[in-house]
Amino acid sequence: MLIHTSICDLLDIKYPIIQGGMAWIAGGKLAAAVSEAGGMGTIGSGNAPASWLQGEIRTAREITSRPFAVNLVLTSPYLKENIELIVHERISVVATGGGNPGPFIAMLKEAGIKVMPVVASVALARRLERLGADVLVVEGTESGGHVGEMTTMCLVPMVADEVKVPIIAAGGIADGRGIVAALALGAQGAQLGTRFICALEANVHPAYQEKVIKVRDRSTVVCGTSTGHPVRAIQNSFTREYLKVEKAGADQEVLIKLGSGRYPLAAVEGDMENGSILAGQVSGLVKKVQSSAEIVEEIMAEALAILDKLGGFPC
Repeated sequence: MLIHTSICDLLDIKYPIIQGGMAWIAGGKLAAAVSEAGGMGTIGSGNAPASWLQGEIRTAREITSRPFAVNLVLTSPYLKENIELIVHERISVVATGGGNPGPFIAMLKEAGIKVMPVVASVALARRLERLGADVLVVEGTESGGHVGEMTTMCLVPMVADEVKVPIIAAGGIADGRGIVAALALGAQGAQLGTRFICALEANVHPAYQEKVIKVRDRSTVVCGTSTGHPVRAIQNSFTREYLKVEKAGADQEVLIKLGSGRYPLAAVEGDMENGSILAGQVSGLVKKVQSSAEIVEEIMAEALAILDKLGGFPC
C-alpha cells in the first residue's frame, strides 16, 4: 500500500511530504536528500544573494535528478535577482513566505514553475488561489519561525472548505500520525520543518540539533507579537530578555535591533543562549539525528501502519 495523493502527481513526488525551506538550515544537500528519499526537498534562500542560491542549486543537482523547490522570502533585498535565477535554472516549484507573492505568480507560472505560497488565514488562501497559486501551504501557529494565530487543527479544514487547489498542512507535524491527521483534515500532504532540522544533511550547528532533541512540550515561546511579525523559538536567555523588553512596551525599532542576527547566531555559530533557536512546538517529538531517507521512510511506515488500523485510505 502506498499513500498517493493529488499532490504527488502535481509535484512529481513519491510521498506527500514537503520539507520546509528553513533559511540557513535548508541548503542544496538537504533538499536533494529529501527529494531522493521520495519527498519534495526545498532550498531556503532566506536573505541570501543569487550567487549563494545558485551554488546550492548546483549542489542539489549534483546529488539528485528529482525535482526540488526553492523557498523565497518576499522581503529579501535579493528577491528580484533570485526570481530571475529560478526562472533561468528552471526550478520546478517555488515556495513563498514573508509577504504577498501575487505580483510574481503570473511570471513564475509562465516560466512553467509551480507556485506554492504559505498562508495563515482563509482570506489569504482565497486571494492567492484567485491569483493562480498551484498549491497552498496552510501553516498553523504551532510551527517554528514566523507564525500566525490559527492552529493547524482549525485552519486546515477551514481552508480546505474554501479552495479548490491542493493544500499542504504545516505546523505541529513530525511523524506518521501528523501525516494521517493532515489527510483527515482535508490536506493532500504535509510540510515538516522542525523534524528536518535534525537531518544529517541539514546545514545547521550540532548544538542546535541537540537543543531541539532535548526540549519538551512547553519549551517554545512566541516573541515579537507587538511588532506584527511574531516568531516561535525555543526558550533561552535571548527569548527571556526579548519578552521582558517587549512586555515593558519597547517600540518596534528597539525590538528589531534586539533580534537582529540572532537566528544565524544560533543556527550557524551554535550559541544556544544568545541566539534565536527557531523551532516548532513539535520539537518534543524529535528524538534523534537521522538521515533524510530514514526520516521519510520512518514517517511513511508509521502513517501506513496507522491507516491500516483505521481501515485504509481512499487514494
